[in-house]
Amino acid sequence: MDTKKLISEGYQLFAAGDLKGLLERYYDDADLINPESDYLPFAGSYHGKQQIAEYFTKLNETVQCVQLEPRSMVAEGDTVVVTGDSSWIARSTGIAYDNPFVHVFKLRDGKVVSQRAYYDTSKLEHALHPASTGQAGGKPLHH
Repeated sequence: MDTKKLISEGYQLFAAGDLKGLLERYYDDADLINPESDYLPFAGSYHGKQQIAEYFTKLNETVQCVQLEPRSMVAEGDTVVVTGDSSWIARSTGIAYDNPFVHVFKLRDGKVVSQRAYYDTSKLEHALHPASTGQAGGKPLHH
């Protein structure tokens, strides 16, 4: 099994908005783990395909993905680490922001057992809640 190819195809499914196809790549009891935040509607952990589907629904309701570009993938056994860049627009405010990410996938028999995401939560928090963070409304957050 080519683990990098499997993960690359998952990013393509996400970009195409194919949630059903994406979820088929996860085990029924898979885990998706995001950074914790009291200010993000999709923060925290999700267990099982139903909760993972809810995560992707919340994500889509909260932000619009403009770009999600994996830059490098390192595979070691059944672990794939992906680093990349992303650009988003907060749907509630229209504020655009860029956010590099790291995703760590654990695989078993060609399916995702767990996915852990690492990204700067403050960029998204600023985009969603500009008045409470001092960010001028509508001003893009690009670093």
